[in-house]
Amino acid sequence: MDHLVEVDNLTFKRADRVIYDGISLKVPKGKITAVMGPSGIGKTTLLRLIGGQLTPDEGDVRFDGDSIVSMSRKSLYNTRRRMSMLFQSGALFTDMSVFDNVAFPLREHTKLSEDIIATIVALKLQAVGLRGAAQLMPSELSGGMARRAALARAIALDPDLIMYDEPFAGQDPISMGVLVKLIRELNDALSLTSIVVTHDVTEVLTIADYIYILADKRVIGEGTAQEIKESDSELVQQFLKGKADGPVPFHYPAPDLKTSFLGGDK
Repeated sequence: MDHLVEVDNLTFKRADRVIYDGISLKVPKGKITAVMGPSGIGKTTLLRLIGGQLTPDEGDVRFDGDSIVSMSRKSLYNTRRRMSMLFQSGALFTDMSVFDNVAFPLREHTKLSEDIIATIVALKLQAVGLRGAAQLMPSELSGGMARRAALARAIALDPDLIMYDEPFAGQDPISMGVLVKLIRELNDALSLTSIVVTHDVTEVLTIADYIYILADKRVIGEGTAQEIKESDSELVQQFLKGKADGPVPFHYPAPDLKTSFLGGDK
């Protein structure tokens, strides 16, 4: 199977804190790969490593066979044009209409005429169900609509890879259902490769072709949705079932309570 993204034995640190310790994962072309794990373990950091915004301390990140780590600035710029990112906030330009938000990357990175840009924008907005909202401002959109408008902008340049950073965060059940459907349908219709970073287990298990679960600085589980559900890893099951205590403890490490309060046995 061809892989668009390969993370090979990657280690990344912030000062003395190890975020990832020798992780490896592969993202197959044309598929939806989910990266799940508890909050605060660096899932968004992984997307920034794939995009070349951060450099690993050890290991490599390859995009379509080429090392992101060793690319020249020009090569990295050209490679990034084949990637797109849907931010958790949507990150729409607040002083631009929905139309101009979607048109922005086309105006910035192509020499297409305004007539052609208008046609492309209409098609992208139609794909996410917002063609009728083209002249609205971001402040006039619901949270779900804003996320969909951002998705239209993310596919404006027909990227090979879309990276979704917590796409379901803060969405009501209907908006969440719409986004789940869109991610799957757009991936298949446009022959995209998608990486979905999330901790929303139920939603991602319905659309992901392959899943990685990260915790404790490493990959603790991987496989199809069915394989993940049947995993015998206590860490994986704690995450899937949302248990408060388990291999990931409820209490942050601290001295014994009795010792702290009383200074030991008396």
